Amino acid sequence: MQPKNSSRAIGALLTLGWLWLAAFSTGAAAQEPFERAVVIGGSLTEIAYELGVEDRIIAVDTTSVWPPEALQDKPDVGYMRALSPEGVLALDPDLVLALSGAGPPTTFDILEQAGATIVTVPEGYTPAAIAEKIRIVAEVFGEEEAGAALAERVTTEIAEVETALEAVTEPKSVLFVFSFASGRIVAAGQETGADAIITLAGGVNAMTGFTGYVPVSDEAVTAAAPDIVLAMQNAGPEDVTDAVFELPALSQTPAGETQSFISFDGQYMLAFGPRTASAIRDVALALYPELAPVLLPETESVAE
Repeated sequence: MQPKNSSRAIGALLTLGWLWLAAFSTGAAAQEPFERAVVIGGSLTEIAYELGVEDRIIAVDTTSVWPPEALQDKPDVGYMRALSPEGVLALDPDLVLALSGAGPPTTFDILEQAGATIVTVPEGYTPAAIAEKIRIVAEVFGEEEAGAALAERVTTEIAEVETALEAVTEPKSVLFVFSFASGRIVAAGQETGADAIITLAGGVNAMTGFTGYVPVSDEAVTAAAPDIVLAMQNAGPEDVTDAVFELPALSQTPAGETQSFISFDGQYMLAFGPRTASAIRDVALALYPELAPVLLPETESVAE
């Protein structure tokens, strides 16, 4: 569950998004749907492809790894938090559709000064926030009916998984390891996508008392006593999979004693888009394999 302050912040951002859409629909900006969009943010690319508007996308960023043809077929403008304005403007887009957090801010200042239309879609880690992402993207592309159908489908799928997870009586404590930094674990605290996916999958984040992804001490790791360690696959040069239980701090925890480690593709697990119901189910299956009969086992898992 999102902390109350985070929920209010997301709600405010969503309100701003819909205020923009009202202006887009009724004001001077009203026009034919955009035809040359640069999409920044993997979840937005997933949504656009699900809506069938991929022919109107002229470029994506490096986080747009799903579907695979996005990066295969479209020019890559770089990492969403380190964008070059020149690279984007050279493509002559009529829209830059970006997930909140994209940047740096100076890049968007330059794009705006150059006359580019920029729409920022708020990030969110709840089913409602995912549905709003879908609706905003759909309205930008003039696909409101398809967007409403997709939002309903995704919301229903998540609700079905959540209903199945009511069978969890003893939630597992999960430590999300984002990376190692100089021998220290960078762990996920509250108000993160990792915290949200753990909670949605019926687990409990082992790390509380801080927000974001933060280096934590060995003492804090041992005291957290996680039952399971969760990480992203192919997250960087440091192989969390091989090294995680070599640390004395983790070897002394319940997870270390049972060598309980699971990992998933980062974009699949943390994008919070059309595949989120499947991601929740797969994480939950890894935490509670005994619940397989009620967790939609017919859908293929990407767990290791």
